Amino acid sequence: MDERVRMIAVDMDGTLVGGDGRVSARTLAALKAAERAGVQVVVATGRRHCYAMKVLRELGLGEDDALISSNGTVTRTIGARLIERNLLPVETARWLLEHVEEFRNALVVTFDKVGEDGEDARGALVVEHLDDLNASIGRWMAANEPYIEHVSPIELALDGDAPIQMMVCGPIERMRRAEARLLEHPAVSAVGAVSEKHAEVQLHRTEYPERDLSIVDILPAGCSKGAALLRLAASRGIRAEAIVAIGDNWNDLSMLEVAGRAVLMGNAPEDLKALARERGWMMTRRHDEDGAAEAIEGLLGTVQER
Repeated sequence: MDERVRMIAVDMDGTLVGGDGRVSARTLAALKAAERAGVQVVVATGRRHCYAMKVLRELGLGEDDALISSNGTVTRTIGARLIERNLLPVETARWLLEHVEEFRNALVVTFDKVGEDGEDARGALVVEHLDDLNASIGRWMAANEPYIEHVSPIELALDGDAPIQMMVCGPIERMRRAEARLLEHPAVSAVGAVSEKHAEVQLHRTEYPERDLSIVDILPAGCSKGAALLRLAASRGIRAEAIVAIGDNWNDLSMLEVAGRAVLMGNAPEDLKALARERGWMMTRRHDEDGAAEAIEGLLGTVQER
C-alpha cells in the first residue's frame, strides 16, 4: 500500500467472534492496540445494530467507533448515533413478497427500530411463519424473541415504515433455489455484482457448510459492506488504499474487494478461499484460533515500521 494503515474493517461472526460467541481477550487486545496506534477500527457485520451490540457493548470500544450493520444498510456509531441508513422501498418490498412466495416460511423482514440506547423495539423483526425458521436458525430466533413480531399476512407489516432488509434462510440447497428465484426478476442484482441503474435489490449470501445453513440477504440496491465502508472512510478523509478488511464469508466479499489489503479467515468456505488465492489475499487462522488477532498484530507491525 502507498499509505500507512489508517482503518481496519472487521467482520463479526466467523471473524471477530470466536466459536463460543465471544470476542477473545487476545482479539480485543489487538483491536485496542490498533486504536492506540491511531488506526480506526470499524466493525462491519450482517447483524443488525442491536444484535451486534449484544457482543460489542462489553468490549469498551470508543463511542464514536463505527458499526456498519445489516450488511451495509445502516451505519451507526457504537454509541448509537445514526450516520447513514438505506431503506427498501415499500413498493419494492411488496412485489418481493409475491416473488418469493414459495420461500415465505423462511423469510424475515427487518425494520430499523433502534432507540437512543441502541436497543430495538418489538417489531424490528417480522415473520409470517415460525416453524422452518426455528428449525434452521433456532438459537438466533430464541436470542431475538423480544424483537420478533408474528404478522400474517406479512404484507400488513408494510403499512407503516419501510424495512431496511429482508432475508431468507435455511438449508444451502433450498437457499440456492431461493436465490435463483430472486434472480429471475430483472430488478434483482446478484451476489457480488455491481447494481445496475434499474436494480432495486442487491443480494448477499452467507454460508455455513458445516451447519448446512445459508442466509440470503435482500438489501436496497447498492448496499454492501464495501460501499458503506468506502463512504464512511471518505467522510473521515481515508482513502481505500489505507483500509484493511478482514472477513470470512461471501457477504464480506465487497469490502475485501475495495480495501487496500484483504485478509480472509481460515474458516472461510472453500470456494471463497480459492478466490482469495487467485487474488493474492492474505490468509489467516480460523476464528476459533484468534485468526483476526493474528492478522491485526501482523498489520500493526507494518504500521509501526512506517
